[in-house]
Amino acid sequence: MIFKSRKDNLFKGVIIVVILLLCLILFFSIFDEVKTINHIVSIVVNALVLCLLLWVFYGTSYKLTSTTLSYKSGPFKGDIAITDIHQIVKGKTLWVGLKPATASKGLIIKYNKFDEVYISPKTNDSFITEILKHNSTIKIIEA
Repeated sequence: MIFKSRKDNLFKGVIIVVILLLCLILFFSIFDEVKTINHIVSIVVNALVLCLLLWVFYGTSYKLTSTTLSYKSGPFKGDIAITDIHQIVKGKTLWVGLKPATASKGLIIKYNKFDEVYISPKTNDSFITEILKHNSTIKIIEA
């Protein structure tokens, strides 16, 4: 089953402001009469960052199979064996670490001994219900 990532207003606002700033910089760089190598590098770097942000914004999702939880967030991908997951913290935000998510108050998936990843499916409850069908020993903690 595929779960799209929820996008909250803070994430949308930050992305929109950054994209507008990058577009403004690109606009002035492209139409500047003096073209130097610095302008070309600036245009290329800004265009790449813009593409990366849009890729993360539109390309963040989670796939749950009977054996694995796979996540994709732009170019960042990973797989976690469902048998390795021992705890899910619901409704808390992870501010540091691996975070293929586009919203706050998602799920912190704890697996192996010390590993954790933060995700933000459209609805936390439907994701938890589905993952518990595959591994009922996962401990759910409400934050």
